[in-house]
Amino acid sequence: MTNIRRYFRPGNVYFLTHVTYERRPILVSHFDDLWDAIQRVKNEYDFNLLAWCILPDHFHILIDPIKSQTSSIMRRIKLSFSSKYRRSIANKSGRVWQYRFWDHQIRSQSDLNRHIDYIHYNPVKHALVKSPAEYRLSSFSEYAIRGYYPADWGNIETIDIDGQFGE
Repeated sequence: MTNIRRYFRPGNVYFLTHVTYERRPILVSHFDDLWDAIQRVKNEYDFNLLAWCILPDHFHILIDPIKSQTSSIMRRIKLSFSSKYRRSIANKSGRVWQYRFWDHQIRSQSDLNRHIDYIHYNPVKHALVKSPAEYRLSSFSEYAIRGYYPADWGNIETIDIDGQFGE
């Protein structure tokens, strides 16, 4: 197994993606359990959740981990959700997540903006909805309410976002 080294520097923001084992589409139907896991770990590790989107087989979060390692945060989220998920399906074992996760350290304001756009446009990219505003399992509506996006952003024309995002 590869020993991945992740670079961590307090004050930096990170884009993280994690995928379910064999891309099983379990996250939307168990959203409450995943959201509860994220919130519990957020309180435990004191990180800022800047943007997020939960899709059937993967999720994206953009965080400022403050003083915590991204690996520790992701490990706790995965463990907490896995435990709840297994209980809900009456299964005591079995993989829930793919090994590892994708991370990207945000390097500039334009990089940050691109990743926030990617997160919010992702349900459209995966043909789950026609507009980011239609998708309830993301932070898009919070951004639209604050005026960062017009309500019709992403539904009039295709948003083309270049880069790798760990899917």
